[in-house]
Amino acid sequence: MMSTIKKSVFKVIKSNIWTIILLVFVICGVVVLSLIPPQILKNIIDQSLVPKKFDKLLTFAFAYIGILFLIGVFNFFKEAIITILGLKITKEIRSEMIKKLERINAMFFSTNSSGTVVSRFTNDVDAINSLFTSGIVGMIVDCFKIIGIVISIWMFSSKLGIVTLLLLPAIYSITRAFQKRMLKAQIENRILVGKVNNHISESLKNVQMIKSYSKEDYMEENYTKYLLENYKTVEKVNFYDSVYSPIIQLIRAAVISFIVVLSSKQLNYLGISLGMVAASIELISNLFAPIESLGMELQNIQQAISGIKRVNDFFDEPEDDFKKNELRAENIIPKGEDVILSFNDITFQYEEGLDIIQNINLVLKQNEKVTFVGRTGVGKTTLFKLIMGLLKPTKGSITINGIDVYDIPNSEKRKIFGYVDQSFHIIKGTVGDQISLQDESITREQIEEVIDFVGLTEYVASLENGLDTMVDSDTLFSQGQKQLLAIARAIVTNPPILLLDEITANLDSIIEEKIVSVLQKTRDAHTILSISHRLSSMIASDTVVILEDGKVKNVGSPEVLLENDEWYRSHITLEKLTWS
Repeated sequence: MMSTIKKSVFKVIKSNIWTIILLVFVICGVVVLSLIPPQILKNIIDQSLVPKKFDKLLTFAFAYIGILFLIGVFNFFKEAIITILGLKITKEIRSEMIKKLERINAMFFSTNSSGTVVSRFTNDVDAINSLFTSGIVGMIVDCFKIIGIVISIWMFSSKLGIVTLLLLPAIYSITRAFQKRMLKAQIENRILVGKVNNHISESLKNVQMIKSYSKEDYMEENYTKYLLENYKTVEKVNFYDSVYSPIIQLIRAAVISFIVVLSSKQLNYLGISLGMVAASIELISNLFAPIESLGMELQNIQQAISGIKRVNDFFDEPEDDFKKNELRAENIIPKGEDVILSFNDITFQYEEGLDIIQNINLVLKQNEKVTFVGRTGVGKTTLFKLIMGLLKPTKGSITINGIDVYDIPNSEKRKIFGYVDQSFHIIKGTVGDQISLQDESITREQIEEVIDFVGLTEYVASLENGLDTMVDSDTLFSQGQKQLLAIARAIVTNPPILLLDEITANLDSIIEEKIVSVLQKTRDAHTILSISHRLSSMIASDTVVILEDGKVKNVGSPEVLLENDEWYRSHITLEKLTWS
């Protein structure tokens, strides 16, 4: 099966066939034209300067300048075409990647951080782009240039051609040795620059804590350490850069001197004219540039291959199973019918052989209030992801009125589930957009109703443009107001099921009490599933489910559990002592 990257490349080539033909023509033009100036120089010396016949000198001069101008024009078009094609290939690959991201299984995001995913879209795709810009095409051009130069020199003198062939591996080996060391130093430098920048960011972010705990000296010492390490890597790069150029110049000077000596009247070993000597010197000088470029191009190709592997791995990630697009929220939960949420012997594992959730069987009725409790890491948040159909159980199923939640299209889930977690993610847009998430099916009237429901009407009205105020800063709303906005976002579509994931974990008791009172108003209209970190302060529950090691340890009403579950009773007692 052809990889997505190959398909993207072939798609760009197919739709830009005339551009590709023009690129081939321009490349051939660059290679051929670059070999002409030394030949003109040979004729200038042998036909005009040595015999002192200057009648053709002006013609040769104009021809020399004209060829150099044409080389510049052809090089311009070559670079322009390569850049355009590279950008089109990059665009095509990134377009396919974003389509893949929309289909990819939610498990992927459990094991890959956002930074890793962004790196696939940026660094890895840029590396692939370099394969088609400064990689393969550049290598082909440089190889043809080297072949052309060697052939031209061989035509002047087979002996000089042999010298040139012997020179090639020596120059290439020296170039690659320096390039490898420079690359290693540059990679180290990029890592250390990242550490320096991260240290500055962390220092600014936590400046109050640093001052409170008198850690200025500690932060300064670390910063100085990173700067010193970074300085050393920059020194390495500069050292290799400064040493490489003189070495190449010395080799070039030695080779030119060698050619001049062998061509002298005393030796006349090469048996070539003065014009041929001058042309050979220019060709030899021109030989160093493509060899140096060839080393860099091989380096770019190596980086691109690793980029291709990582991007291909991304495309190979498992996708969500096919969703039954004909399923609609109104058909799953017909108006006036009760909502029955069933957990049918579900087991789930992120890694094979390691169960996070084990054999859970529950049936939750219409408007039932259920709180899931347990120690950190017992699988509460994972259970919520399974309920919303973001993850698929390894075994068993979760159903709403007999329909598997995993089969429900994502476009319908907001009408069924309202999800609130500990953090409120601001999007680019107005205050109203924070509620609707720019869903055109949600009316302004609905937004105003939920804003009023959560008690933010007065504050929103005080903003410059009310609901139409652009939210371009986290400071526009306090932490408590953000949590109220999160509730408004969850209930604006009036979903029958609300999922509350430790929503008061980062709030003080006063704000927590306000949010709990807002949620109490939703009791009669929703089935509410909550994860609580403080058992005694959450919404009054009909049922409490105690989880332990991914299993249901106990289920019952709060009153029953107070009597027969020691863990629940001890936590309630402890919290009362803590908050009293």
